[in-house]
Amino acid sequence: MASLKELKNRIASVKATQKITKAMQMVAAAKLRRAQEAAVAARPYARRLGVVVANLATAMAGRDDAPRLLAGTGRNEVHLLLVCTADRGLCGGFNSSIVRLAREHAASLIAAGKTVKIITVGKKGADALKRDHGSRIIDRVELREIKAVNFAIATSLQKRILDLYDAGEFDICTLFYSEFKSVIHQIPTAKQLLPVRVDTSTAPSDASGAVYEFEPDEAEILETMLPRYIAVELFTALLENAAGEMGAKMTAMDNATRNAGDMIDRLSITYNRTRQAKITTELVEIISGAEAL
Repeated sequence: MASLKELKNRIASVKATQKITKAMQMVAAAKLRRAQEAAVAARPYARRLGVVVANLATAMAGRDDAPRLLAGTGRNEVHLLLVCTADRGLCGGFNSSIVRLAREHAASLIAAGKTVKIITVGKKGADALKRDHGSRIIDRVELREIKAVNFAIATSLQKRILDLYDAGEFDICTLFYSEFKSVIHQIPTAKQLLPVRVDTSTAPSDASGAVYEFEPDEAEILETMLPRYIAVELFTALLENAAGEMGAKMTAMDNATRNAGDMIDRLSITYNRTRQAKITTELVEIISGAEAL
């Protein structure tokens, strides 16, 4: 059994840890509000841009002059996985769930004889994947020095990916991130980024039967819009990740604070019982000695 001094030191240590987890929970809660507002505000623009691109892609159906970003390379051999995670831990299973989805996707592609290349955004994704897929990681981006997600980060990622695509380094690019739903619910998501896959069912149908003419034509408009669409998709994924990370961290730190409180209660009970047993033993020894005299 631990001594009274050891129990007292453990109680003090757990109390200090509880203060840290409580402070981290409050910081995460403050950051979550801003991150959630940014993620929610970006969704309508991204959704509307997707509808416009889908409208143009529908008009391009059956044509041979479709942009390469939309038509693809015609091959399906080399896959690029863009894995977006957080740079820091202490956020429950947020990072591991994204990495697990990417690892499963990579395993299925490798089993099918495909070549897999990986770009990681966030230190935790690179650390988790380097053991099994270290040789496949061709680039890694860390966000530690960045105070807030901004469009410049997404633009630099877009340029890096498009340069690789133009150089013929890959045929298909898949984006992995976590979609923010609530503080306790984030959904690991895989979305094909290149070639651009649009949902043509979202293209609005005109009940009046109006015919649209584009100037310049659809192919030229898509040549300009598709890179922008890719950058917006990356920016939205980073914003969703930022909100999901803060939500997961707030939940994890809340659970850690509660667990620390429970541990303090158990240690305090043990400490009081041990102290009472020691006092009782000393009293018995005093009484026994007095009777012996």
